[in-house]
Amino acid sequence: MKSFEGKIAVVTGGGSGMGRELARQLVAMGCDVAMCDVFPEGMAETKRLCSAQARQGTRIATFPADVSVEDQVLAFAQAVKRDLDTDHIHLLFNNAGIGGGGGFVDGDRAEWERTFGVCWYGVYYCTRAFLPLLRNAEEGHIVNTSSVNGFWASIGRDRPHTAYCAAKFAVKGFSEALLTDLALNAPHIKCSVVMPGHIGTDIPTNSRNILKGSETAIDIPAVRKRFALQGVDVAGYSDDQIRARVLELEKRFREGAPTSAAEAATVILEGVKAEKWRILVGKDAEFLDERVRAAPEEAYGPEFFEAFRKGGGWRL
Repeated sequence: MKSFEGKIAVVTGGGSGMGRELARQLVAMGCDVAMCDVFPEGMAETKRLCSAQARQGTRIATFPADVSVEDQVLAFAQAVKRDLDTDHIHLLFNNAGIGGGGGFVDGDRAEWERTFGVCWYGVYYCTRAFLPLLRNAEEGHIVNTSSVNGFWASIGRDRPHTAYCAAKFAVKGFSEALLTDLALNAPHIKCSVVMPGHIGTDIPTNSRNILKGSETAIDIPAVRKRFALQGVDVAGYSDDQIRARVLELEKRFREGAPTSAAEAATVILEGVKAEKWRILVGKDAEFLDERVRAAPEEAYGPEFFEAFRKGGGWRL
């Protein structure tokens, strides 16, 4: 798919971050876009931004949906057919995701399963729902967002991250298995798995809003424990100071990331045009991929973490 002009794309998680930037760049290239998100206000802003740069006649549709709920995904697929007056789509970007979920051993089961549901079942349900529309097109492409945590199951030695990592490994495996499945049964449809590193988005804040029901619902005891494991002395900090520190770190996560959401979207779209089935996003992703492949048995040892801290750019 060398051009997106005249194509129809579906983007999940279009209300912010990479989803928003994918939508903006697609409409700027003459692609009709239908997006979903759990935050309608975010989608409204994305639509406003898209409309400001869209070519004349480009259609932009929005639909509120939680991708972890299959009935809502099926309703979204029906809305795409109705609102864009189409029986086909060309591109499906399974981008929606949240962070968090914590550990398996001592973590909250409901949060674990909520994270797994969005990050894995969202991809599965959407691919099921939109596959008939992709099959109706003359060419199609499924783009599944995994993560570097889809091949390296850690964000540091100070906290478990099993829900998110397990889901992203599932997305990667599903995408790779689809390569043969599609080649045999729907050869006009391609598939790519996207593995971003640290991208500057609001995923920490949005995830807390989804998992805790509020942007400000910060688990103070858990944060104190994590800081202690990192060697940060916060014994004299009040709860309000802890909250302020968390919010400042989230601001740095967004503004100090090595790769912006817009840059990530560009890499993804160029990868789709080049028919890459495996799209790494960011120098940190490339560094991790090289190191894990070179020495998988060492990937969770202290030397690996130290090398990544120095060479990859994360503070682990």
